[in-house]
Amino acid sequence: MANIVTQYPFLSTLVISLILTILTTIIYKYTTDQLKLKAHKEELTSIKKQMMDSKNDPKKLEELQSRSLKISMEQMTQGFKPMIFTMIPALLAFGFLRDALPSSQVILKFPFNIMKMGSDAGFGWLGVYILSSIIFSAILRKVLKVY
Repeated sequence: MANIVTQYPFLSTLVISLILTILTTIIYKYTTDQLKLKAHKEELTSIKKQMMDSKNDPKKLEELQSRSLKISMEQMTQGFKPMIFTMIPALLAFGFLRDALPSSQVILKFPFNIMKMGSDAGFGWLGVYILSSIIFSAILRKVLKVY
């Protein structure tokens, strides 16, 4: 397995990123109260709109900010349970990639030169993992309707 990763580092990192993102998204969807999170998201959108309308009323603005903070804290606590379940597979995958690919190895070069970095500037496995997992996560959350 490590041999395949060293031969195809970019593709291997993408596949591992996709697998972990699918796993994380599914676990998040089924270990959180999606109806509650959707209601929180809608309420926060409403509060933001009200905050824009009450820029000149400091008292109401403070009240809205307090309500927004309370809702955000509730959302954050909802995310702790899935984080516990997904931490071990993520740490195992990161350990595997760290051992299989040198951190200094560039596997995705920038299509442009960056001053003082030269033409060999780019992302290593961690940069590719982070970038691809953000993209995969956005797509999967939309498709699976995860809030």
